[in-house]
Amino acid sequence: MSALAGRTALVTGGTSGIGLAIAARFVAEGAGVFVTGRRQPELDAAVARLGSAAIGVRSDVSDLADLDRLFARIAAHGKGLDVVVANAGGSAALETIETLTPEAFDSDFGINVRGTAFTVQKALPLLNDDASIITLGSTSASRATAALGTYSATKAAIRQLTRVWALELAPRGIRVNTLVPGPTETPGLKNALANGPGGVDAMLKYQAGRVALARVGHVDEIAAAALFLATGQSSFMTGSELFADGGEAQVLI
Repeated sequence: MSALAGRTALVTGGTSGIGLAIAARFVAEGAGVFVTGRRQPELDAAVARLGSAAIGVRSDVSDLADLDRLFARIAAHGKGLDVVVANAGGSAALETIETLTPEAFDSDFGINVRGTAFTVQKALPLLNDDASIITLGSTSASRATAALGTYSATKAAIRQLTRVWALELAPRGIRVNTLVPGPTETPGLKNALANGPGGVDAMLKYQAGRVALARVGHVDEIAAAALFLATGQSSFMTGSELFADGGEAQVLI
Protein backbone atom coordinates (compact mmCIF):
# COMPACT_ATOMS: atom_id res chain seq x y z
CA MET A 1 0.00 0.00 0.00
CA SER A 2 1.29 3.48 -0.84
CA ALA A 3 2.60 5.41 2.16
CA LEU A 4 0.30 8.42 1.66
CA ALA A 5 -2.76 6.80 0.11
CA GLY A 6 -5.85 8.89 0.78
CA ARG A 7 -3.86 11.74 2.33
CA THR A 8 -3.87 15.38 1.28
CA ALA A 9 -0.71 17.47 1.33
CA LEU A 10 0.34 21.05 0.68
CA VAL A 11 3.80 21.87 -0.66
CA THR A 12 4.57 25.56 -0.91
CA GLY A 13 7.19 26.64 -3.41
CA GLY A 14 6.64 23.40 -5.25
CA THR A 15 7.37 24.40 -8.82
CA SER A 16 11.05 23.43 -8.98
CA GLY A 17 13.95 21.92 -7.09
CA ILE A 18 13.35 20.36 -3.70
CA GLY A 19 9.69 21.43 -3.50
CA LEU A 20 8.81 19.85 -6.82
CA ALA A 21 10.68 16.66 -5.92
CA ILE A 22 8.77 16.42 -2.63
CA ALA A 23 5.45 16.97 -4.39
CA ALA A 24 6.32 14.30 -6.97
CA ARG A 25 7.26 11.77 -4.28
CA PHE A 26 4.04 12.46 -2.39
CA VAL A 27 1.98 11.96 -5.55
CA ALA A 28 3.85 8.71 -6.25
CA GLU A 29 2.93 7.56 -2.73
CA GLY A 30 -0.79 8.15 -3.30
CA ALA A 31 -1.35 11.65 -1.95
CA GLY A 32 -3.40 14.43 -3.43
CA VAL A 33 -1.08 17.44 -3.42
CA PHE A 34 -1.71 21.17 -3.51
CA VAL A 35 1.32 22.94 -4.96
CA THR A 36 2.02 26.66 -4.86
CA GLY A 37 4.31 28.97 -6.74
CA ARG A 38 4.51 32.68 -7.46
CA ARG A 39 4.72 32.45 -11.27
CA GLN A 40 1.83 30.94 -13.21
CA PRO A 41 3.82 29.46 -16.15
CA GLU A 42 6.15 27.54 -13.82
CA LEU A 43 3.18 26.45 -11.72
CA ASP A 44 1.33 25.17 -14.78
CA ALA A 45 4.42 23.24 -15.90
CA ALA A 46 4.81 21.65 -12.47
CA VAL A 47 1.18 20.54 -12.33
CA ALA A 48 1.45 19.09 -15.84
CA ARG A 49 4.45 17.08 -14.69
CA LEU A 50 2.80 15.92 -11.46
CA GLY A 51 -0.44 14.81 -13.08
CA SER A 52 -4.06 14.73 -12.05
CA ALA A 53 -3.35 14.22 -8.33
CA ALA A 54 -1.89 17.73 -8.13
CA ILE A 55 -3.70 21.05 -7.88
CA GLY A 56 -1.76 24.24 -8.48
CA VAL A 57 -2.60 27.49 -6.72
CA ARG A 58 -0.64 30.63 -7.53
CA SER A 59 0.42 32.08 -4.20
CA ASP A 60 3.14 34.23 -2.68
CA VAL A 61 3.61 33.15 0.95
CA SER A 62 4.68 36.64 1.97
CA ASP A 63 1.25 37.96 0.89
CA LEU A 64 -1.43 37.22 3.49
CA ALA A 65 -4.25 37.75 1.00
CA ASP A 66 -2.68 35.13 -1.25
CA LEU A 67 -2.50 32.74 1.70
CA ASP A 68 -6.17 33.35 2.49
CA ARG A 69 -7.10 32.50 -1.11
CA LEU A 70 -4.91 29.38 -0.99
CA PHE A 71 -6.52 27.98 2.14
CA ALA A 72 -10.02 28.86 0.95
CA ARG A 73 -9.28 26.73 -2.11
CA ILE A 74 -8.03 23.86 0.04
CA ALA A 75 -11.05 24.15 2.36
CA ALA A 76 -13.38 23.92 -0.63
CA HIS A 77 -11.72 20.64 -1.55
CA GLY A 78 -13.27 19.24 1.63
CA LYS A 79 -10.58 16.81 2.78
CA GLY A 80 -8.53 18.96 5.12
CA LEU A 81 -4.77 18.57 5.23
CA ASP A 82 -2.64 15.73 6.52
CA VAL A 83 0.77 17.13 5.57
CA VAL A 84 2.06 20.68 5.20
CA VAL A 85 5.52 21.24 3.75
CA ALA A 86 6.43 24.90 4.26
CA ASN A 87 9.12 24.86 1.61
CA ALA A 88 8.79 28.27 -0.04
CA GLY A 89 11.80 30.44 0.66
CA GLY A 90 14.96 31.92 -0.67
CA SER A 91 17.31 34.85 -0.38
CA ALA A 92 17.19 38.22 -2.08
CA ALA A 93 20.97 38.49 -2.40
CA LEU A 94 24.29 37.62 -0.83
CA GLU A 95 24.92 40.51 1.54
CA THR A 96 27.58 41.13 4.16
CA ILE A 97 26.80 43.34 7.13
CA GLU A 98 28.54 46.17 5.24
CA THR A 99 26.37 45.83 2.13
CA LEU A 100 23.08 44.68 3.67
CA THR A 101 20.08 46.78 2.65
CA PRO A 102 16.75 47.10 4.46
CA GLU A 103 15.03 45.82 1.32
CA ALA A 104 17.09 42.61 1.23
CA PHE A 105 16.61 42.08 4.97
CA ASP A 106 12.85 42.55 4.76
CA SER A 107 12.57 40.31 1.69
CA ASP A 108 14.42 37.41 3.34
CA PHE A 109 12.48 37.61 6.59
CA GLY A 110 9.20 38.27 4.78
CA ILE A 111 9.42 35.13 2.67
CA ASN A 112 11.29 32.74 4.92
CA VAL A 113 10.01 33.59 8.40
CA ARG A 114 6.75 35.51 7.98
CA GLY A 115 5.74 33.32 5.05
CA THR A 116 6.41 30.10 6.96
CA ALA A 117 4.73 31.32 10.14
CA PHE A 118 1.50 32.40 8.49
CA THR A 119 1.39 29.39 6.19
CA VAL A 120 1.36 27.22 9.31
CA GLN A 121 -1.06 29.46 11.20
CA LYS A 122 -3.60 29.61 8.37
CA ALA A 123 -3.33 25.86 7.80
CA LEU A 124 -4.28 25.03 11.40
CA PRO A 125 -8.09 24.99 10.97
CA LEU A 126 -7.72 22.54 8.09
CA LEU A 127 -5.22 20.18 9.72
CA ASN A 128 -6.53 16.73 10.50
CA ASP A 129 -5.51 15.28 13.83
CA ASP A 130 -2.12 13.57 13.71
CA ALA A 131 -1.07 15.73 10.78
CA SER A 132 2.58 16.41 10.02
CA ILE A 133 4.08 19.86 9.45
CA ILE A 134 7.53 20.03 7.85
CA THR A 135 9.50 23.26 7.82
CA LEU A 136 12.61 23.70 5.70
CA GLY A 137 15.83 24.56 7.45
CA SER A 138 19.39 24.99 6.27
CA THR A 139 22.85 23.91 7.38
CA SER A 140 23.73 27.60 7.25
CA ALA A 141 21.80 28.02 10.50
CA SER A 142 24.45 26.00 12.36
CA ARG A 143 27.61 27.24 10.65
CA ALA A 144 28.87 30.66 9.64
CA THR A 145 29.19 31.53 5.97
CA ALA A 146 30.18 35.02 4.86
CA ALA A 147 27.41 37.00 3.12
CA LEU A 148 24.72 34.57 4.33
CA GLY A 149 24.04 36.26 7.66
CA THR A 150 20.45 37.31 7.02
CA TYR A 151 19.46 34.10 5.26
CA SER A 152 21.09 32.04 8.04
CA ALA A 153 19.22 34.06 10.64
CA THR A 154 15.89 33.34 8.94
CA LYS A 155 16.59 29.63 9.02
CA ALA A 156 17.63 29.77 12.67
CA ALA A 157 14.34 31.55 13.40
CA ILE A 158 12.41 28.82 11.61
CA ARG A 159 14.21 26.19 13.67
CA GLN A 160 13.18 27.83 16.93
CA LEU A 161 9.61 28.41 15.76
CA THR A 162 9.41 24.71 14.90
CA ARG A 163 10.33 23.77 18.47
CA VAL A 164 7.66 26.05 19.90
CA TRP A 165 4.97 24.93 17.45
CA ALA A 166 5.74 21.29 18.24
CA LEU A 167 4.96 22.01 21.89
CA GLU A 168 1.86 24.04 21.15
CA LEU A 169 0.34 21.54 18.71
CA ALA A 170 1.21 18.34 20.55
CA PRO A 171 -2.22 18.15 22.25
CA ARG A 172 -3.75 17.64 18.80
CA GLY A 173 -1.21 14.98 17.91
CA ILE A 174 0.20 17.27 15.21
CA ARG A 175 3.94 16.81 14.72
CA VAL A 176 6.22 19.64 13.58
CA ASN A 177 9.74 18.91 12.39
CA THR A 178 12.46 20.69 10.43
CA LEU A 179 14.03 19.07 7.38
CA VAL A 180 17.57 20.34 6.79
CA PRO A 181 19.00 19.72 3.33
CA GLY A 182 22.67 20.10 2.63
CA PRO A 183 23.95 21.45 -0.69
CA THR A 184 21.57 19.97 -3.25
CA GLU A 185 21.77 20.30 -7.01
CA THR A 186 18.76 22.44 -7.85
CA PRO A 187 18.12 25.23 -10.37
CA GLY A 188 18.21 27.69 -7.48
CA LEU A 189 21.62 26.55 -6.27
CA LYS A 190 23.04 26.60 -9.78
CA ASN A 191 21.78 30.14 -10.32
CA ALA A 192 23.29 31.22 -7.01
CA LEU A 193 26.66 29.70 -7.92
CA ALA A 194 26.77 30.89 -11.54
CA ASN A 195 28.88 33.96 -10.77
CA GLY A 196 31.31 32.14 -8.50
CA PRO A 197 34.96 31.49 -9.43
CA GLY A 198 35.11 28.99 -12.27
CA GLY A 199 31.35 28.92 -12.82
CA VAL A 200 28.72 26.41 -11.75
CA ASP A 201 30.74 23.20 -12.10
CA ALA A 202 33.67 24.53 -10.10
CA MET A 203 31.38 25.85 -7.38
CA LEU A 204 29.47 22.57 -7.16
CA LYS A 205 32.81 20.81 -6.73
CA TYR A 206 33.66 23.27 -3.97
CA GLN A 207 30.33 22.58 -2.27
CA ALA A 208 30.96 18.84 -2.49
CA GLY A 209 34.33 19.36 -0.82
CA ARG A 210 32.57 20.65 2.30
CA VAL A 211 30.49 17.47 2.66
CA ALA A 212 31.64 14.25 4.31
CA LEU A 213 30.18 12.15 1.49
CA ALA A 214 32.11 14.32 -0.99
CA ARG A 215 29.17 15.12 -3.25
CA VAL A 216 26.16 17.37 -3.43
CA GLY A 217 22.74 15.89 -2.83
CA HIS A 218 20.00 14.99 -5.28
CA VAL A 219 16.50 16.37 -4.87
CA ASP A 220 15.05 12.85 -4.68
CA GLU A 221 17.17 12.20 -1.58
CA ILE A 222 15.65 15.20 0.15
CA ALA A 223 12.18 14.12 -0.96
CA ALA A 224 12.75 10.70 0.63
CA ALA A 225 13.54 12.38 3.94
CA ALA A 226 10.39 14.51 3.62
CA LEU A 227 8.34 11.37 3.03
CA PHE A 228 9.70 9.88 6.25
CA LEU A 229 8.63 12.96 8.22
CA ALA A 230 5.23 13.01 6.51
CA THR A 231 4.27 9.46 7.47
CA GLY A 232 3.80 7.36 10.57
CA GLN A 233 7.34 6.08 10.12
CA SER A 234 8.35 9.18 12.12
CA SER A 235 5.42 9.00 14.55
CA PHE A 236 7.58 9.59 17.67
CA MET A 237 9.38 12.62 16.25
CA THR A 238 8.38 16.20 16.87
CA GLY A 239 10.36 19.38 17.39
CA SER A 240 13.29 17.61 15.73
CA GLU A 241 15.75 18.42 12.96
CA LEU A 242 16.34 15.79 10.31
CA PHE A 243 19.59 16.44 8.47
CA ALA A 244 19.79 15.18 4.89
CA ASP A 245 23.09 16.91 4.27
CA GLY A 246 25.75 14.30 3.54
CA GLY A 247 27.26 15.04 6.94
CA GLU A 248 27.93 18.72 6.21
CA ALA A 249 26.67 20.06 9.54
CA GLN A 250 27.73 17.16 11.75
CA VAL A 251 31.10 16.08 10.39
CA LEU A 252 33.72 18.80 10.11
CA ILE A 253 36.15 18.16 7.28
